[in-house]
Amino acid sequence: MCIEVENSSTIAKIGEDLCIGCGLCVKRCPFHAIKIINIPKSLSKHITYRYGPNAFKLHRLPIPRAGKILGLVGTNGIGKSTALKILAGKLQPNFGEFEKPPVWKEILKKFRGSELQNYFVKLLEEKLISVIKPQYVDNIPNLVKGKVMDILKKYNEKNILDSVISELQIADILEKDISVLSGGELQRFIIATVCLRKADIYMFDEPTSYLDIKQRLKAARLITSLPSVTNYVILVEHDLSILDHMSDHVCVLFGEPSGYGVVTAPYSVREGINVFLAGFIPTENMRFREWEITFNINYSAGMDDEISKPSSDSKEEKASEEKKEPNDKEEKIKKAEEETKQISKKEVKKGEKKEEKEEEKKSFHTYPSMTKTLGDFNLTVTEGKFCNSEIVVLLGENGTGKTTLITMLAGKLKPDGDCIVPELFVSYKPQKISPKFEGTVGELLNKRISGVWQTPHFNSEVFKPMQIEHLLEHKVKTLSGGELQRLALILALGTPADIYLIDEPSAYLDSEQRLVTAKIIKRFIMNSKKSGFIVEHDFIMATYMADRVIVFEGTPGKACKASTTEPLVSGMNKFLKILDITFRRDPSNFRPRINKHNSVLDREQKESGNFFVQTE
Repeated sequence: MCIEVENSSTIAKIGEDLCIGCGLCVKRCPFHAIKIINIPKSLSKHITYRYGPNAFKLHRLPIPRAGKILGLVGTNGIGKSTALKILAGKLQPNFGEFEKPPVWKEILKKFRGSELQNYFVKLLEEKLISVIKPQYVDNIPNLVKGKVMDILKKYNEKNILDSVISELQIADILEKDISVLSGGELQRFIIATVCLRKADIYMFDEPTSYLDIKQRLKAARLITSLPSVTNYVILVEHDLSILDHMSDHVCVLFGEPSGYGVVTAPYSVREGINVFLAGFIPTENMRFREWEITFNINYSAGMDDEISKPSSDSKEEKASEEKKEPNDKEEKIKKAEEETKQISKKEVKKGEKKEEKEEEKKSFHTYPSMTKTLGDFNLTVTEGKFCNSEIVVLLGENGTGKTTLITMLAGKLKPDGDCIVPELFVSYKPQKISPKFEGTVGELLNKRISGVWQTPHFNSEVFKPMQIEHLLEHKVKTLSGGELQRLALILALGTPADIYLIDEPSAYLDSEQRLVTAKIIKRFIMNSKKSGFIVEHDFIMATYMADRVIVFEGTPGKACKASTTEPLVSGMNKFLKILDITFRRDPSNFRPRINKHNSVLDREQKESGNFFVQTE
């Protein structure tokens, strides 16, 4: 029998050896509970772990290297957390034999001749102590009780408590109880406890969720200081710019979410992330995604002319410089550096001038200068303007007033004084999503956007790309964080409005879903000829979506100021200058990459004032 139902169990089993993949059971199952996945035969030799019959299985393992940070990149449900548990010694590899799992002697024999053999021998002999930063920090208050400072002192095994508190900027939460901490505070607290421990294996599962860009960079600097000659650091991260910044090597995971996952061999950081974005593994000649993720940009108009053609008013100067060409090598190098700086400055100015010319052709909406006081917090908003088919991204630290401005524009919060915000139809996706609807996903869609979500245009542009069709019969309260996020975005975009206000659309989404979501939002706003205000901490998502930016400055939770809406290049340069970081573009797919602090390129871009390389 291919499909067998035992009397003692309510779960049916499908005989994988007998199944021919005809798909009849998939069509006949009224609950859409069956999925048939065809896997290459070559992978059956490399099963590392399987949870049970017809259950998820992981092929191969990441290979950690002492003194280096190994990054793992892949979609949710692909086996990253399973791989971490195996490498930490929490799960024992069973090679698919879940009924009679092998003993350690057989496991070591299976890994004989590989780098993992020595790793597991050390792990088995209890020479390696592992510490894991869990994926979900929301459950920490249920497991740990007490004040932050008391717990940190308990785990201060390396006597570096003061430096960790300073680096993560958690001095203001030391006297708070764990139960009252916010998501970002919980995240920094648990990162601190892991870094304070003496361990041989440090594992971080999504360490930057809930954190703003500045906090992500602070956490990244602390984590990158952990590797030594003898210990291992393994990292799972969906913010590709931060993963790129922290890792020394990258393993790509691909497969079918909740079905199977495959781990590639370690790549260099740049090559590994580019393989993931391309959806193609050249070493195995395997395509695991039908489409490629690229970041298309247009090169600066006239930039080539600046390099190759001298300007008309300086021909005599150029001719005299050519006659007096220096023979000394040091003078030539200095001259080349000066020319590079001048070109960078001209590139920034040309980008800003072109943006200004394009702005003159558009019709704009405006909002007035506003102030809002909430207890000790005060926000001052400078008058700004925006137009249709345009997205404004709000950039700043947590607690500087981004959500406050969003809620004022939405009309949910009134500014101080007699200031009047223009009345426009608004669709708002809040930062925190707490489902209260008792019915199914399909019932909620029919109740909220019944005339929109089944239309051909919205279905093809938003609903299907969000991959939520298989959840229509699921109860809303049973959805995971990522599923709730995608549902909330569909509801927000499906509500007819003049302005779409979206607060942190990347929360709970994996790296692939983030890029797909950014593309959906960008295309929807452009095609519907509406405006969008978006709060986003994932730098790659923010730069992909932004047409304009608003920069928030000041002391978080105290006095803060929001700038006027600025063009992308000047706004990003202003924001990155505050953060003291610079970005370059990858030559293959033009994705933004953080420059190493105080590197040659970092110093050159800071000297030229070109913190954000965005040729246009």
